[in-house]
Amino acid sequence: MRIGIIGCGQLARMMALAGLPLGLKFSFVADGGANTDLSCVEGLGIIAPWQRGQSIEALYQALGKPDVITVEKEQVDLELVQQLEAYCSVRPSAASIAQCKSRIKEKQLLAKLDIPCAPFTYQVDLAQSAATLGLPMVIKSLDEGYDGKNQWVVKDHDTLNTLAGADSLGDNFGNYLVEQWIPFDKEVSLIGARGHDGEIRFYPLTENVHRKGILIRSVAPAKDISPEMEMIAQQHMRRLLEAENYVGVLAMELFVVGEQLLVNELAPRVHNSGHWTQMGATTCQFENHIRAVAGLPLGSTTLTSKTGMLNLLGVAMPPLKSLSASSSLHWYNKEAKPNRKLGHINFTAADHVSLDQQMDLAENHIY
Repeated sequence: MRIGIIGCGQLARMMALAGLPLGLKFSFVADGGANTDLSCVEGLGIIAPWQRGQSIEALYQALGKPDVITVEKEQVDLELVQQLEAYCSVRPSAASIAQCKSRIKEKQLLAKLDIPCAPFTYQVDLAQSAATLGLPMVIKSLDEGYDGKNQWVVKDHDTLNTLAGADSLGDNFGNYLVEQWIPFDKEVSLIGARGHDGEIRFYPLTENVHRKGILIRSVAPAKDISPEMEMIAQQHMRRLLEAENYVGVLAMELFVVGEQLLVNELAPRVHNSGHWTQMGATTCQFENHIRAVAGLPLGSTTLTSKTGMLNLLGVAMPPLKSLSASSSLHWYNKEAKPNRKLGHINFTAADHVSLDQQMDLAENHIY
């Protein structure tokens, strides 16, 4: 079986590395134009360049006629995904990807399924949004808003007035979503997988720490999470997976506010906060995504130890001296740029205290 992946980044790399031992073959769509960095996936399969306006049939042939196609990102050309569905299965479907690509469609889906999220407004002016939601509030573009990009926190009326007259918003304010600022206790995420046969498996809730909007570290299982809260998060995701007839891995980011969970964002793909599964779960998220889209039985998501992940942001060289007997390095072979995700290190320990100490030591050494 051949699996096509739209995108050539580190998520495509790790999906292929997880699927190759299963005897599967891979192809990659280089859809970023001349500036596409192919180093992550070189040597792992066919790489086929594509730009809008080019033949979809020719692309499908160049990919080696894959049996199924998946994505490593939601920010893809939806027409490309939709047209590829005429040639083979696309999992998750173009419709599911479209729901998560647009922030307002994502919010509308959550509201439709009665899944709690931050109060929001859409297509109203900033002053009206502030009157409805109160300050502080967050303005987000409808797409291209990952890793803290295209987001503005409005803490006071001076900032509100400045943004109201800014060219970045201007007359196109209908292209933005405004959310109430949530004073959360912590950020967590749930990674789940649904197979072609409807089987669903969940990984434990993961606790995440961000720096300037970019994930810096994750720990699983999340600390101080009640079984009831874990069950509620799984119920929310089950509702999403079944409503969308979803196939593959889905990531759901949440805010913990007291005993309440509010969904922040969804990602129709393997996710940065699930990288720890490579070392801390029986079957990692990458293999389970490949199993799901290939129509294979899902692997166990059982936690095997307390596990953490540290992102390597803008680190020019692999930090080999930061490794220990209970850690593993994953390097992406990308060109170094400031704040760019260039790799990650996974850590295991017997308890959270030891895990935190190990991760703190590595983080301080690297940064």
